[in-house]
Amino acid sequence: MEATNKTKITIETTVNAPVEKVWRLWTAPEHITKWNSPSEEWHTPRAENDVRTGGKFFSRMEARDGSMGFDFAGVYDNVKANERLEYTIGDGGRCR
Repeated sequence: MEATNKTKITIETTVNAPVEKVWRLWTAPEHITKWNSPSEEWHTPRAENDVRTGGKFFSRMEARDGSMGFDFAGVYDNVKANERLEYTIGDGGRCR
């Protein structure tokens, strides 16, 4: 069965820090592995990130108890440093 209705979600936040610092912490693999988890039970042991239009990103998320894990990956459609990241993930979902 194919879904015909798509829901668009918009998320916004304000971060009180210099944009260059936020960009670096959001995109550098060594930082992604520190913040990319929904709870203390999960972690991201590995991340790769080629932050440019056409570049690919990848992160491996795993339960800390080793019971499960999954890969999250995609391709950047539009990158404007310190301003915008647009990408498409493996299942065709688009983030703008």
